[in-house]
Amino acid sequence: MELARCDFLNLASARSVFCEDYAEARRAFLAAADGAGLTVDSRAHPKRGPHGEALACDVVWIGPRAARRVLVLMAGTHGVEGFCGSAILTDWVMGGGADRLPDGVAVLLIHAINPHGFAWLRRVTEDGVDLNRNFIDFSEPLPADEGYGDLAEALIAEAQTSPDWQALQQYQLQRGRMGLENAITSGQYSHPDGLFYGGKAPTWSRRTLESVSADYGLADRSGLCVIDLHTGLGPYGYGELICDHPPASKPVSYARQWFGDSVTEPLCGTSTSGPKRGLTDYFWHQLVEDRGCMLTLEFGTYPFDEILTALCADHWLHAQGGIDWSAPHARAIKTRLRHAFYPAQADWQEMVLFRGRQVVRHALAGLASLVSW
Repeated sequence: MELARCDFLNLASARSVFCEDYAEARRAFLAAADGAGLTVDSRAHPKRGPHGEALACDVVWIGPRAARRVLVLMAGTHGVEGFCGSAILTDWVMGGGADRLPDGVAVLLIHAINPHGFAWLRRVTEDGVDLNRNFIDFSEPLPADEGYGDLAEALIAEAQTSPDWQALQQYQLQRGRMGLENAITSGQYSHPDGLFYGGKAPTWSRRTLESVSADYGLADRSGLCVIDLHTGLGPYGYGELICDHPPASKPVSYARQWFGDSVTEPLCGTSTSGPKRGLTDYFWHQLVEDRGCMLTLEFGTYPFDEILTALCADHWLHAQGGIDWSAPHARAIKTRLRHAFYPAQADWQEMVLFRGRQVVRHALAGLASLVSW
């Protein structure tokens, strides 16, 4: 694909940054970086994509290496959700973002932290692990099951590609809608073939993120803002800023000062997301401390039941063994999952770009306001 420099005022013309697959998205991001004269630090993944393509997490540092304040933008934590995050990163670079940095502020772009999931149209990593449930202390006993075991058979069974809705509705009658969603999504460590599985050890993507943060000295900066880009939760096209820092903490104060009252908090019950285990957020919280904030920018797509159906079918498919990428049933399942997390439609794409640009602009202004540092 050919990408001309984005017209930063025209959302419709900028929609070319949305790509058809991981390989095209990577090419677009690398081309944008090259066009802006930026150096790419590529962390090669040990496996390949469905067409034999190389996989990597591509990292770009923009601005002075000694900058005391840094904005981190991360895409692809949940693989297939990377279409959105990749577009936001590429759009910002192509729109001349590197030329408009505040004094003393740098930006770190992390493109496709879970490249295997992005390429194979999966939400999980190459070992079936949800990276956003993988950040726990594995030297301690694994977290106890909080309801997933009661639903595991209803979600993924040998003879079905969709959930057993009758069983799920029965559970909902007993525990309520939020009880059902939390049991499914909060993070489980007992069913490796299941949804939202946190794993038994740090994944390649987790280790890569830890090494990137160390290599770029993020813990030594005096101001940090981290935005992790996601899709699939909330109203169609709306970008919700989710803050998992402890309520009334300094990072929450920064989040509200910089981004306004649209910031939501799962721990206060104001978010479309409930409390989760093993989030990447908790890794970032340790680095940010009281020197900024970490937020998830979550773009809504379709209702929970549609998302769940697509996820269950994908997990069922991979539970059968090796994937024939060209098989009609596999393509149908993958197409459905891709659509669930990436509606390739003009209205959704334009809402994503508008909100993405807005959040990046506010983050940079917020970091610039830390004059005391």
